[in-house]
Amino acid sequence: MIKRITLALVALFMTLSLTGCGYNSMQQQEENVFAAWGNLEAALQRRADLIPNLVETVKAAASHEKDTLQAVVEARAKATQTRITPDMLGDKAALQQFQAAQGGLSSALSRLMVVVERYPEIKANQNFLGLQHQLEGTENRINVARQRYNDAVKVFNSSIRSFPNSLTNSLMLKLDRKEFYQADPGAKTAPKVNFGNNS
Repeated sequence: MIKRITLALVALFMTLSLTGCGYNSMQQQEENVFAAWGNLEAALQRRADLIPNLVETVKAAASHEKDTLQAVVEARAKATQTRITPDMLGDKAALQQFQAAQGGLSSALSRLMVVVERYPEIKANQNFLGLQHQLEGTENRINVARQRYNDAVKVFNSSIRSFPNSLTNSLMLKLDRKEFYQADPGAKTAPKVNFGNNS
């Protein structure tokens, strides 16, 4: 009987210890980072999915802008081929490579939109206006998703470094710090995709 009570008390003590040491919360916070990353990837993929239709619409009215259109197509290909899995979120070099590919796509899209300014017939095209509106909304979603990812990373990184979580992590979980999604060094602002009807 005493042995059973002792075992029950040990089990209760271990359960309370795990709860108080951050074991469960750190894993939940890491899952939050993974979920936020998935949402960011989904927003980036949505942008990539809009580009072929955007390029085709511009190509129909501005076929001699081949270099600009080709740059967008190539940047999209590079951005969609550069992948990051959740277990790579602590790899600074891999995340920088991913961010550079996405930044290249943003720059190519910005150049395309500058070219479009010279073609009132494109800006008046209903298909283009619809795509432009979707791209605008997608850029906003990307910014929000990037911020939410960075917020989740901040909470997680702080958690694994704070006592007693740091002790639990170093002895049991061994969770790695995650990298923040940095803005493209060459882009201080999001790509400008809102041209309205200034033709």
